[in-house]
Amino acid sequence: MINITFPDGRVSQYESGVSAMQVALSISEGLARNVLSAKVNGEVWDASRPIYQDATLQLLTWDDKDGKSHLLALFRPPHGRSP
Repeated sequence: MINITFPDGRVSQYESGVSAMQVALSISEGLARNVLSAKVNGEVWDASRPIYQDATLQLLTWDDKDGKSHLLALFRPPHGRSP
């Protein structure tokens, strides 16, 4: 089991390898539908990436600058190339 610490200081235990999306789903299906990415230990991750050790977690949605940036980067053409 790993400890996930949320921005409000609450700590919950999950199986090692849990993804931010799975954490979101355990909280609320509605939240999970809105999650675009996650900030894990201060670094923006894809919401499906597994978390294997204790971490701080912020679930990011379209309303969060980092959530929006991560999603838009997925659709940006490679550097130096036009769409």
